[in-house]
Amino acid sequence: MMRKDCIADCRLEDTGFNYTMSLIQGKYKMFILYTLMEFQTVRFNEMRKYIGSITYKTLSATLKQLEADGLVHRKEYPQIPPKVEYSLTERGKSLIPILDQMCDWGDQNRI
Repeated sequence: MMRKDCIADCRLEDTGFNYTMSLIQGKYKMFILYTLMEFQTVRFNEMRKYIGSITYKTLSATLKQLEADGLVHRKEYPQIPPKVEYSLTERGKSLIPILDQMCDWGDQNRI
C-alpha cells in the first residue's frame, strides 16, 4: 500500500511549487515572460506598448526583478539615444513549456 504524507508534516514553503511561484508571481511578470517568449528580443518601449496597462516605473522594476532572478537578460548598447533590449536567459527559456501549457489551457477553457 502506498503511503500518503500527512499534510501536518508538509510545508508548502519547502516545495518547488513555492519557489517557482516566488519567481513568477506578480501582476506583470508572466506578461513580460510571455512577451519575451513570443517575440524573443524586445525593447523597453515595445514591451510597454504590447502589455498596455503597465507604467514605465512598474515595467522597469519588474524587469529588474526578473533579471536579478536570472530569467531575463538585459543588453545595453552604448549609443545615443540609449538602446536596451531584453530577452529570456536559458533559465527563462526553461519556463516556455509551462507558458505554452497555460496558453493551451486558456484557449481550451475560455468561456
